[in-house]
Amino acid sequence: MEETTPGQRPVRVLVVDDEAMVRAGIRAILARDPRTEVVAEAADGAEAVSLARRHRPDVVLMDIQMPGLDGIAAAARIHQAVPTSGVVMLTTFGEDHFIQRALEEGASGFLLKADDPRELLNGVQAVASGGAYLSPRVAARVVAGLRAHRSARPRRSLDHLTGRERDVLAGLGAGLSNAEIAATLHLVEGTVKAHVSAVLAKLGARNRVEAALAAHEAGLVAGQVAGQIADRPPQPPRRSQPHQ
Repeated sequence: MEETTPGQRPVRVLVVDDEAMVRAGIRAILARDPRTEVVAEAADGAEAVSLARRHRPDVVLMDIQMPGLDGIAAAARIHQAVPTSGVVMLTTFGEDHFIQRALEEGASGFLLKADDPRELLNGVQAVASGGAYLSPRVAARVVAGLRAHRSARPRRSLDHLTGRERDVLAGLGAGLSNAEIAATLHLVEGTVKAHVSAVLAKLGARNRVEAALAAHEAGLVAGQVAGQIADRPPQPPRRSQPHQ
């Protein structure tokens, strides 16, 4: 388990689920990692929006289906009210059809509730450092769905990407932040940000999550790249503003 470095504060997390036992389980997993701190819990979407405004967490772990205001609608309101908070949607098998809606509302990541607990920790750290995170099982299910409906949604073409842009896209698919991609590719962060902008434009992707899906669909996310997430050094969690 990694320790926080001197002066490095933990990632502040808001946990949102209408089941108390699920919230308790998530809190227990996050409590094992000194890099994370649960600042509040909410049982529905409306409460989540209120607590997000009050605590301004780095990451919101959000259930999709809840009574009243659902997780996707709550994610949209949080994205508008606290744009520096990354929202990670917690899904179950059979909820794949919600992912497109969540993408449109600014979700930064997707995790299956049945995932290994390490995926939860990886996802929180990735989104807190500015990345977009898809658990491998979520990515596999979404890509399978895209391939099954290829006639309705053609695969994003990577033909116009340069070699370096493909490298950057692979990093996006692995959930890496701009700083982590820069370190991996031995580039300066400003150059990576420019490459990310170019990749999004060429793919017609609205955000990093859509680009990550394109990377998974194209098979660009190599195991050695994805493995860097588990070994990622602590990163400053607070983003001063949303960025690409």
